Amino acid sequence: MEHQRSQSYRSWLIGEVMLVGLLASATALFAVNESLQSAYELPETRLVVDTAVAVVAGIVSVLASVRFLVEGRTLDLLLAAGFWSIALGTTAFGLVPVLGGGSLPPAAAWALVCARVLGAALIAGAPYFGGRLGARRRGLVAVGVGVPALLAAAALSLRTFERTDISIELVEDPSVVLAGALLSALWLVALIGFGLRYRRYGRDLDRWMCVAATLALFADLHLVLTPVLSSEYVLQGDFLRLFAYGILLVGVWRAISEAEFGRAVADERARVAREIHDGLAQYLFAISAQVSMLESGAALEQVLPRLKQASVAAQQEARFAVLALSSAGGSARFDSALRRYVDVLTADGEIDVELDVDRQVRLAPDEQIEVFRIVQEGLGNARRHAGASHVEVAIAHRGGRRIVSVSDDGIGFDEGAASAGLGLQNMRLRAEAIEGELSLRSAPGRGTAIEVVLRVA
Repeated sequence: MEHQRSQSYRSWLIGEVMLVGLLASATALFAVNESLQSAYELPETRLVVDTAVAVVAGIVSVLASVRFLVEGRTLDLLLAAGFWSIALGTTAFGLVPVLGGGSLPPAAAWALVCARVLGAALIAGAPYFGGRLGARRRGLVAVGVGVPALLAAAALSLRTFERTDISIELVEDPSVVLAGALLSALWLVALIGFGLRYRRYGRDLDRWMCVAATLALFADLHLVLTPVLSSEYVLQGDFLRLFAYGILLVGVWRAISEAEFGRAVADERARVAREIHDGLAQYLFAISAQVSMLESGAALEQVLPRLKQASVAAQQEARFAVLALSSAGGSARFDSALRRYVDVLTADGEIDVELDVDRQVRLAPDEQIEVFRIVQEGLGNARRHAGASHVEVAIAHRGGRRIVSVSDDGIGFDEGAASAGLGLQNMRLRAEAIEGELSLRSAPGRGTAIEVVLRVA
């Protein structure tokens, strides 16, 4: 794995160096040839470019927010904030003021620059902040409110700007040159940061961010060479910027897909853990009960058949699980496996189980395995923890709904004081997995009743 990551990094580094070399050569040619340092009076194209940047930045911000909700990384929150600043600033200060025609007001032009600087600063800082945040929704709310507040404050402070227009004649304006240089520097910081992250972790998003930061860096260098802030003119760097945002969109989308895949893997691991707890553990418990009888002096001839029955039941349960998970239809095998498990559990006479399965109740393949596990867990809890002598298990219709219930006469417990153990958690998760609703009733000395209302068939 480490060798593969190193190989990927070297391949990326070669490609990145080639990209930087190509863009640097083009920029150098642009710098020494004054005839190339020109802007094109294309107000419609300018509007299209700004609209595309705003839309793509907004989409990237949303995708980064989704990824933050999935993984909780500070990096994703900062990316969401940075692109939110760029999307909001471009819309509010670059598009809205010129929708009715006319030139971009000076205050709006500089407010747009502030929005881009804020966005670039947040994005540049993202790779240097590790860790995860617990209050994810609160963090997104803070970003959603804080960024507009900062941009509004910047816009209000810039209303005192005295110039009457910003146009092609501002080629020598040092403020615009400084803004372009600052933006380029921030993208360089982002490029270095994401490059280091990719070298260390080998994550796909970092590689895409490096490519986008490289393009954005050289796009803003064009602002240094041709310092124009206008709603009527298009620079060569604007097309590089648009390409950079397209790269970002692809990269963040791929990262979202990877995050969803990772979550699916985590869910599968949790499911396997539940299978171990609810399947293997239950049968080991049944077998251990027979061993305890041997230790208590029970005759081998009496216990050995039950041990054999327990092993056969485990094999039967495994076959049932495979059949259920592979979408086997019908409920005959379900009934057989459940009754066999009950027979094993009650073989030592310590507990009596009354099983009532209405054959008119049809369970879907995904419901069979989960209901089987819920009943297993309920019976195991009744015997191990509740000290119950009698348990009633019913699968029936009631009020037009399919109901699964497990009721025991054990010691019960105080529902308000009870902590959610792994067993109860597993039952709830299994009920939710098949869109069912699990409820529990218990009181000290009055037993426990677990009921699952299955989804509408």
